[in-house]
Amino acid sequence: MTVYYDDLETRAQAIREADQLDHLRAILATLREAAGTVVPDVVITSMADLTKFPVLRKSDLGQWQKEKPPFGGMYVSNVTHVFQSPGPIYEPGGSGHDWWRFGRFLHACGIGTDDIVQNCFGYHLTPAGTMFENGARAVGAKILPAGTGQTELQVQAAADIGTTAYAGTPDYLKVILEKADEMGVTLNITKAAVSGGALFPQLRQYYADRGISCMQCYATADLGHLAYETIPGEGMIVDEGVIIEIVTPGTGDPVEPGEVGEMVITSLNPDYPLIRFATGDMSAVMHGESPCGRTNMRIKGWMGRADQTTKIKGMFVRPEQVAALVAKTGADRARVIADREGDADKMIVRLEGAAIDPDAANAAVQDLLKLKGQVEVVATGSLPRDGLVIEDLRTYET
Repeated sequence: MTVYYDDLETRAQAIREADQLDHLRAILATLREAAGTVVPDVVITSMADLTKFPVLRKSDLGQWQKEKPPFGGMYVSNVTHVFQSPGPIYEPGGSGHDWWRFGRFLHACGIGTDDIVQNCFGYHLTPAGTMFENGARAVGAKILPAGTGQTELQVQAAADIGTTAYAGTPDYLKVILEKADEMGVTLNITKAAVSGGALFPQLRQYYADRGISCMQCYATADLGHLAYETIPGEGMIVDEGVIIEIVTPGTGDPVEPGEVGEMVITSLNPDYPLIRFATGDMSAVMHGESPCGRTNMRIKGWMGRADQTTKIKGMFVRPEQVAALVAKTGADRARVIADREGDADKMIVRLEGAAIDPDAANAAVQDLLKLKGQVEVVATGSLPRDGLVIEDLRTYET
């Protein structure tokens, strides 16, 4: 019988949405009362109203933080840590119970009070190590703050203290196990909670063959835990503390259910709320509920990067420009294709929709993309629903 982290995981979707909307309205009220914060005057009555808020991008945070360090004037409270990620971008952290919400994922991995977790995520500057430690404390597990590297010492520690669970990137556990084999040491690790890299099927099978159940989650330094596996092959269940939208890259416009798009997250963390934060990662919604009994929306996991910025004829073409092209031409969607013709770059712009004026479309392409290209108007439904708005077909032979 499945034991859930809490009752939130199995509630009806209508109850979940109503509760999340209440939390969101409370957060907006706090932000509007806080000095120095500017919040759009939007009344939230349904999830659809989220689209009335602008999309917040990491580049925005970076610029704001330069102007007003350390957090760019964003609302924060109960902060005990400051972390630095590449960019640099600075993220706040807290020490409250399950502050980043990783306890839910670790519980789904079967990790609890009887476990010792060897936490091999980094503890220096970036937040991953502290995030997972905070989650392990939430489920009552003991933690070895191992960090990365010094594999022989990792093996020795795991053997000496009886480590039962691993937290870290998918591939580093294999390094530890192979080093243990080389040293003739038997380890007692039977559970693995991984993130920060691809968990390939053959690697998961390698662990399964050694009696280790390995599950992965999706998380970011800015937002914390976002979605997690409970059954391999059944997608990732969205965390109860966030709202995930899938939008066309470069826009805030939701795609149709099941289509690939960029993940935009609204975090309901009252200490550091982020509204419509663009992750830059692509995914799609999975239809139906998980066989594990949890009722929240599922996503298909990481499906590539949304930043499809491509240089064509020496000029960068960005998803935001393609979105502006769609709006200006009245198209349903657009796809910019970079190709080669002889030794030169070639740009094809396909616009999908009815009643598109070809001459006006050509003028819009030159105005917005600053390039000339072959413009093709195609029938509704012609373009693939794979999340790509810029496709690079060029190959370079040496």
